[in-house]
Amino acid sequence: MKQKHLFLLLLLLLLAACSSNTATVDPATVDVASLPADIDVQTVNAIKDRDDVFVIDVREQWEYDEGHIPNITLMPMGEIASRLSEIPTDKEVVVTCRSGNRSSQVATFLRDQGFTNVHNMEGGILAWQQAGLPVE
Repeated sequence: MKQKHLFLLLLLLLLAACSSNTATVDPATVDVASLPADIDVQTVNAIKDRDDVFVIDVREQWEYDEGHIPNITLMPMGEIASRLSEIPTDKEVVVTCRSGNRSSQVATFLRDQGFTNVHNMEGGILAWQQAGLPVE
């Protein structure tokens, strides 16, 4: 009976280790110029503070106030068209929102406007928080 319990305990520990959301990405290994259209939260966390990356949160002010990625720029979705001049063309732009839906729409809009350096953060702030990444 003890062997069965020990086996189950080891199995649970193995499953917990395999399903951990705390994977990290080394910023030095990320080539931002070749990022795909959709990127995961670990990659965003690794690159968000680089000088060649600009991260935009497209949620509303009240959502941003409830919790946001540190040092991120708030630019609500409804303001994007009138604030295009604030979005750099010489940096990689990462767009995020609550779940990845609005940010995907904004990323598509920006590409339609001629931006070639735009990426959507998959899963939004929900995935960010689920991964245990910092929120202020």
